[in-house]
Amino acid sequence: MRFLITGGAGFIGTHLANYLVRQGHTVRVLDDLSTGDASRLDPAVNFTRGDVEDKPKVWRLLNKVDCVYHLAARVSVPESVLYPREYNRTNVSGTVAIMEAMRDAGIKRVVLASSGAIYGKQAAPKVHEELLPHPDSPYAVSKLAAENYVRTIGELWHIETVSLRIFNVYGPGQAIPPTHPPVIPQFMRQILEGGSLVIYGTGQQTRDYIYVDDLVEALAIAATAEGLNRQVINIGTGVGTNIHDLVRFLEQACGQKARTITNQSVPAGVSTLVADTQRARQLLGFSAQISLEEGLRLLRSRDRQFAR
Repeated sequence: MRFLITGGAGFIGTHLANYLVRQGHTVRVLDDLSTGDASRLDPAVNFTRGDVEDKPKVWRLLNKVDCVYHLAARVSVPESVLYPREYNRTNVSGTVAIMEAMRDAGIKRVVLASSGAIYGKQAAPKVHEELLPHPDSPYAVSKLAAENYVRTIGELWHIETVSLRIFNVYGPGQAIPPTHPPVIPQFMRQILEGGSLVIYGTGQQTRDYIYVDDLVEALAIAATAEGLNRQVINIGTGVGTNIHDLVRFLEQACGQKARTITNQSVPAGVSTLVADTQRARQLLGFSAQISLEEGLRLLRSRDRQFAR
């Protein structure tokens, strides 16, 4: 098959692109490199630097493409609070632009990388796709808007659409920016370098962490599985882990103790966000196979930034 991956030089996109070319597919990647790194892409991947709102460039890349993975997005919840207009431009306007280009090019299937963050605070111990979203950040709002645009434009122009609500993904190659870094690589680096981990809130907040190889499998299935049109599907493990337990698992993976500091003056987000994965099992035949303990060991051994 022929695929276009927007944002394909980012963390998830790189893993997906490299996996697909190893399976013998033709893969084109479009990325503006604002956060991505094209050097991590397999040489067989056809990389183009550019923006999803550059219609002529996108039209050329869509030629004879079977499916688009739309991953291009800004993804930091705290950053979105500071820069909501930028998140709206990239995550919403960028999604509309790629859907317009697909419509004009006659592309018939798109897989949107959405987010579990759109659920916000919920009473249910595990969130399922029929719950009314309560987005509590501009990032979450932008992802919900992107889902609605994808579904609506898909209905109007007969494009098959599926939105995967991805939970907390981690794995080798995940960047650690100086501001608002993802918790797992940031904590692992701090432990290995003898720094202190700052735990916000009580440390009892619970999240669903999925290893990137499992996520890539779900994305690959979503490109061809039948009966997915207009579906929204959670992609997680269905297992919740609180911050204190996460630190314990990281200590085991690193082989050394962590020094922790608790800061309860800073909000830590919703208390629980764990995926109900029944729909993924039913529609994709997908269940995550890599436990958090195993995934952290793999991260420690496979990521060069943690090599010692």
